[in-house]
Amino acid sequence: MADEKKIVLTSEGYQKAQEELEHLKVVRRKEVAQKIKEARSQGDLSENAEYDAAKEEQAEIEARIVELDNMLRNAEVIAEDELNSGHVSLGNTVVLFDEEFQEEVTYTIVGSAEADPANGRISNESPLGLSLIGHILNDIVEVDAPDGTITFKILGIE
Repeated sequence: MADEKKIVLTSEGYQKAQEELEHLKVVRRKEVAQKIKEARSQGDLSENAEYDAAKEEQAEIEARIVELDNMLRNAEVIAEDELNSGHVSLGNTVVLFDEEFQEEVTYTIVGSAEADPANGRISNESPLGLSLIGHILNDIVEVDAPDGTITFKILGIE
């Protein structure tokens, strides 16, 4: 276990994971325990769908708690001073000009555990994330994609 992969998180992502873990341990565990108690009071458990659903929900919560515990234990939080270096790095929000579609797009580069492309949060391990890391303002970045090469110009780094 000593060679577990470090999970890179922004300080915001680390905080959200801690809050979710606390909520699961303090609130959700109690709610599910109450559901199980109520389902048990109904008698025969062999055909009790409410009991089965509550036990399944309990298993999902416990699995997520283990996942979050492991993630936080192996987390490497990005230092704030790394964000202001002038070079694109994890945690930066990058404004790009997409040459193909002639439009501006904005992405925040995060660790894979925080990635949410639909909301503009791309992984540092994604093709675009990997291509952007280390570049500076006004650099032209080419990204190999399944449909061919996509070209971006870096307009801003925050």
